Amino acid sequence: MQKKVNLSDYNPATVPDGSDYRIAIVVAEWNPEITDALLQGAYDTLLQHGVQEANIKVLHVPGSYELTTGADIALSDPRCDAAICLGCVIQGETRHFDFICEAVSQGLTNLSLKRERPVIFGLLTTNDMQQARERSGGKHGNKGTEGAVTALKMIHLNRQRQ
Repeated sequence: MQKKVNLSDYNPATVPDGSDYRIAIVVAEWNPEITDALLQGAYDTLLQHGVQEANIKVLHVPGSYELTTGADIALSDPRCDAAICLGCVIQGETRHFDFICEAVSQGLTNLSLKRERPVIFGLLTTNDMQQARERSGGKHGNKGTEGAVTALKMIHLNRQRQ
């Protein structure tokens, strides 16, 4: 039997202190059972690593396709150090899944390069709702937590080059 692995386990000692970081969390409203859990994981993790509550801005967008625009709006504020983008797309019977996932991944990558600040990909792309639950606080951890840790590390890296 395969061991159940929490993919969100990390060593807190390797995460930079975020006390002077300003971070946006852009979260899709579609599949709220999942995206609300991702948001909670990201938010709690940022607080655990010193980010001040006043320095966390949450922006809600209608769906995952709008994550790129939401992140661009957040990063239009030059004080925003990073945007964590959280959403969930579940495979259906049509190719819609493929188009949305491709557009979001390319859009967030391009935005990060354009804005020269981290844009974190926290889009779950699962085959079914059970897989999404397992990755939003279930047996495989919480991708929101992973997104927050990634943002903290990438902000630190980005500041080193400045």
